[in-house]
Amino acid sequence: MTNELEFLKAHSLSSLVRRELEKLILSGEFAPGERLNEYVLAARFSVSRGPVREACRALAEKGLLDLVPNRGVFMRKIDEGHAAALYDVRAGLFASAVRLLASRITPEQLSALEDLLRRMDDAADRQSLDEYYPLNLEFHDSLMRFAGNSRLHSLYGELIKELHLFRERALLHDGGLAVSNAEHRRIVDALRARDAAAATEEAFNHVLSGKARMAIHDTHESK
Repeated sequence: MTNELEFLKAHSLSSLVRRELEKLILSGEFAPGERLNEYVLAARFSVSRGPVREACRALAEKGLLDLVPNRGVFMRKIDEGHAAALYDVRAGLFASAVRLLASRITPEQLSALEDLLRRMDDAADRQSLDEYYPLNLEFHDSLMRFAGNSRLHSLYGELIKELHLFRERALLHDGGLAVSNAEHRRIVDALRARDAAAATEEAFNHVLSGKARMAIHDTHESK
């Protein structure tokens, strides 16, 4: 029994550290390619190195960290080619969810989406990426959740976490915030009309537009 309790305690602690470390990663705490110091993280979370090591291994499996033998743990760097492939997969998942949602969306769900659109418009007017980006994530997550397919929602969520390491700043290029939200509004308009074909097309094209913005941003950054 003692061994079982110790195992459960260690497992729970590792899961807690993983969740907290994932939050730090997705909040932009670490730069791409930055080495994570296990000792520093252990002190920060008031745990031993064991749970930190397990958490890093789990996050590496999710594509957020890189484990380099004999060197340590590093923040994942995602190049344009890999990001483009992720966008293609994301487009299919997002369009599939929106297609499912078109026939079942409720007035309450439409109201929630409209509220997010208004708040993103306000953030776009102020060119505030810090305000817009979390709302953007919430809008997409809401559509996936409203679709009612938990497996689709879960797959999309894991993909977004990996893409998060690459895509945020591209939204600021050439009025990207306003353009992105105009695309959101077309998706919602099609959903309100219960036009599955139009909603699917708008959702798919929205993600491909994000892919194009990402490519343009990367080109400008390399000059």
